[in-house]
Amino acid sequence: MSTIHTIMAALDLSRYAMPTAQYATQLARDLQADLLFVNVINQRDIDAVQSIATTYDSFPFDQFVNDRKQERHGRLKEMVAACHADPTRVRTIVRIGVPFQQLLAVIDEERPDLLIMATKGRSDMVDVVMGSCARSMYRRSPIPLLSIRGDKYFAV
Repeated sequence: MSTIHTIMAALDLSRYAMPTAQYATQLARDLQADLLFVNVINQRDIDAVQSIATTYDSFPFDQFVNDRKQERHGRLKEMVAACHADPTRVRTIVRIGVPFQQLLAVIDEERPDLLIMATKGRSDMVDVVMGSCARSMYRRSPIPLLSIRGDKYFAV
């Protein structure tokens, strides 16, 4: 078994994100590993806004997207603080696209040793037992994936 130097936590900012971030932070602390908090803005949401924006000439679409990315970075940084993580050992990444595809791209680029994610996220009603992104990641992740699940962690 190889040493874990970097842990990537996929955080969708749903109610499941904080327990996942807390678990990842504690594990990183125990293993003296760096943390990578990753959030993906779903491309379908951006496409919907862009579709609406085309009917309004004055809608600042690029500014809207930049503002959403900055907001997500801010929320991830708040999670870093709330988890009492060492900010010098945590990086945040916000991407836009199909969530599982972007997570795989980050894994390819950043080369973390472990991925931690919740089994459910933003689309509670779509996949009641396991989120579609989690299911896709279980099938495709090139690195070990630790799922955070159950009432013990999600009693929020």
